[in-house]
Amino acid sequence: MTEITRLFDFPYYQLENKPNKSALVTKYNGKWEPMSTHEYLEKSNMVSRALLNLGVQKNDKIAVISSTNRTEWNIMDIGILQVGAQNIPIYPTICAEDYEYVLNHSGSIYCFVSDEEVLEKVRKVQANTGIKEVYSFNHIEGCKHYSELFELGKDPSNQPEVEERKNAVKPEDLATIIYTSGTTGKPKGVMLSHWNITSNVLDSSPRVPLPPSGETRILSFLPICHIFERVLIYIYQYAGTSIYYAEAIDKIGDNAKEIKPNLMSVVPRLLEKVFDKIMLKGEELTGIKKALFFWAVKLGEQWEPYGANGTWYEFKLKIANKLIFSKWREALGGELTTMVSGSAALQPRLARIFGAAKMRVMEGYGLTETSPVVSVGMYANAHYKVGTVGKPIANVEVKIADDGEVLIKGPNVMLGYYKDAEKTNEVMTGDYFHTGDKGIIDEDGFLKITGRKKEMFKTSGGKYIIPPLLENDMKQSLFIEQIMVIGEGEKMPAALIQPNFEFVRDWIKLKGHDIGTSEAEIAKSDIVIQRFQKEIDKYNAHFGKWEQIKRFELTPDIWSIDGGQLTPTLKMKRSVIKEIYQDLYDKIYR
Repeated sequence: MTEITRLFDFPYYQLENKPNKSALVTKYNGKWEPMSTHEYLEKSNMVSRALLNLGVQKNDKIAVISSTNRTEWNIMDIGILQVGAQNIPIYPTICAEDYEYVLNHSGSIYCFVSDEEVLEKVRKVQANTGIKEVYSFNHIEGCKHYSELFELGKDPSNQPEVEERKNAVKPEDLATIIYTSGTTGKPKGVMLSHWNITSNVLDSSPRVPLPPSGETRILSFLPICHIFERVLIYIYQYAGTSIYYAEAIDKIGDNAKEIKPNLMSVVPRLLEKVFDKIMLKGEELTGIKKALFFWAVKLGEQWEPYGANGTWYEFKLKIANKLIFSKWREALGGELTTMVSGSAALQPRLARIFGAAKMRVMEGYGLTETSPVVSVGMYANAHYKVGTVGKPIANVEVKIADDGEVLIKGPNVMLGYYKDAEKTNEVMTGDYFHTGDKGIIDEDGFLKITGRKKEMFKTSGGKYIIPPLLENDMKQSLFIEQIMVIGEGEKMPAALIQPNFEFVRDWIKLKGHDIGTSEAEIAKSDIVIQRFQKEIDKYNAHFGKWEQIKRFELTPDIWSIDGGQLTPTLKMKRSVIKEIYQDLYDKIYR
């Protein structure tokens, strides 16, 4: 039996133990096309043989950039890893300059792209990189198709050399370099070994609630170039499930209805969008139907796991499920029982409502540097608690430092940042990795993340925001005295702004507007708010779409040391400011 110590061992394990006719399924020209475990490995071996024929050596780097998850990605992944080379996944939506940086920094020599849009960006910078050849998954004129590798590797006579290369790959060898989104300066290349990721797959697997028998269908749409979805894909392969790759994020509903998934992974932002859509439909109802809909939602908001609300609540919930929530489930295929959520904090309200609707959301926590899973909820064995990220998985140790920072030790902790010993040393103390997150472990052993050690945060869509960068830029405006960017765990970045009241009063006088000049009147004036919007739009243009301030509120008073908003050195007290203006915060997000 295959002992699993390296990433390419997973499909071989599946072939021996749980061969599947629909191991990987992708939609081409409107039709779902399954690939069996056997064919998957056959094609991966052809790729390995072709790479040897192309002269690929151990530790060579090969970049893969795909706009959507698809079967070809997995074939390339195994084909590359088997010959002792490294798979360098690149996030498709970054700019051409970032492609250039990652391709050069990693030293990639071949590049595989999914479509014309990605190809165009690669072609823009290819001459400045060491890329010898680009292959595409789609048929594109003027670009070699990746199936040419099957031709090149059709002759099995060098398969013994592939086997030699496979046998020479050690668990501790580098498998991949994942470049984390560059929020300050250039992206960092996180080096993960075969065992970093493999141990994480094996230790996380017991937490995934797979049905005991019959075909299990997974719908996959979160980017496979991120370690979160990639590890889940290996977990699903290990379990012998059928993995269906969604066509696109906006097709999830349609795809779910077609394939009826049992399980899928999500990010909080996606659940928020799903919920917002459901609520809009609820608003369109009338009479008794509308009343019942909102009664069910209200009931769902009070949900507690394990029947903790008692029999009367459970009886009412049964009715809500029959009349209302069953329709929600139907919209996602009718057989979805569990969603695994990661990459950002989930609103407890959503965890409760979806839990009540029998589509439980298991929240997990991890970082690229920890391969990624540190902890994750599981409904069985009382391993689930709303508002927490579950209990740490086996073999991973979580320690809370004196300053509240979450430290991680285990076989999943990265080898380091590629070509950057200094940054690696900054985040390591002995075997412990410093996450930069603050957290607590409660009396039942559940990990709860309470915030960032530094100001940087993620929106619910999993995008990093660095408030000081936006704040410092926007404070250049004469209208803005102070600005605090908010939105941790929310769907978008927003801001609380203290106007430069003196300047605004002068502007009002100059323009001859009929507006009161008290702070409260200025903060509420539509004319003033519109003028501030112009300022925000101007500075937003300096930032990526995901970072831009989508909404703001003006505060009706001056931030000061006495008022509690500022420290004696005039730094913002972020948590205090948020508390003082909770009403404005709620106006933006609720």
